[in-house]
Amino acid sequence: MAGPEAIGALRRRKRRRHAGWHGFLYIAPAMALVLVFFVLPVLFTGWMSLHNWPLLGNPRWIGFGNYTRMVSDVRFMAALRFTAYYTVIVTIVIFAVAFPLALYVEKQRRLVGFYRTIIFLPVVVGLATASLLWVWLVNVDSGFFVPAAQALGLIDRRPNLLADFDTAFATIVVMVVWKIAGFTMIILLTGLQAIPSELTEAARIDGARRWQRFRFLTLPLMRRTIALALIISITGSVLAFDQFYIMTSGGPQNQMISVVYYIFNQSFVSFNLGYGAALSIALLVILVLISIVQLWLLRVGEDRP
Repeated sequence: MAGPEAIGALRRRKRRRHAGWHGFLYIAPAMALVLVFFVLPVLFTGWMSLHNWPLLGNPRWIGFGNYTRMVSDVRFMAALRFTAYYTVIVTIVIFAVAFPLALYVEKQRRLVGFYRTIIFLPVVVGLATASLLWVWLVNVDSGFFVPAAQALGLIDRRPNLLADFDTAFATIVVMVVWKIAGFTMIILLTGLQAIPSELTEAARIDGARRWQRFRFLTLPLMRRTIALALIISITGSVLAFDQFYIMTSGGPQNQMISVVYYIFNQSFVSFNLGYGAALSIALLVILVLISIVQLWLLRVGEDRP
């Protein structure tokens, strides 16, 4: 006969096994959602990318033909260059606005809660709605900015800000910063509030000036927060579509076609579904590489003593 110790060990093993099944049942709905709405669509998109897949008719296997076509596609390369240019510019401007705002609202002062709310308010507006709002704001005849500038004597004539690449690009960047800077500010604010006040006070007592405290104390301690905010901003910029589609329709002269916009045109305008799928897989690879960089940035320095 088995001893009490053996019976107890058997019961413990059964409890652990049942606990494992219970845990699996808890995560099963989430796993099912990921499988149905992410894994299977990605696999099907990968399968489509290996075919010449028309809207009507039977798909034809072409192997990696869509991917080789992608390398020599001048318009796709132009879309990549524009997306990279837009990502760099808008990310820099967002941080240049959001970081000072985070430093300002981090301090306890009068009406600070009101300031935080006002700055964050544009975040709750959808990007498509914000784009439509700014199309009206910069309208030559019925808008607000251009007629107001003319009424104040700042300009002699009413320019169409969305008809020229430079002014249209600047308008979109300003709109995106107005829309997103509040979200980035909140992320940076959490990092600032996580810095122990004892460290800041000790640095002040030791004679460190405000810039020295910011350079040698605040920035190093916010490394992980800054990396997170940076990657979120870059990922969102790479996936930019709504603002270009609504505000400029890719113009002027198709100079503002982002990668996602180009995928949209190939898939749902030209109905090159197989090629559009290959472009989507390429964009997914780019985003995976960005995620790898994100993990590296978040883990850099963790092993240092």
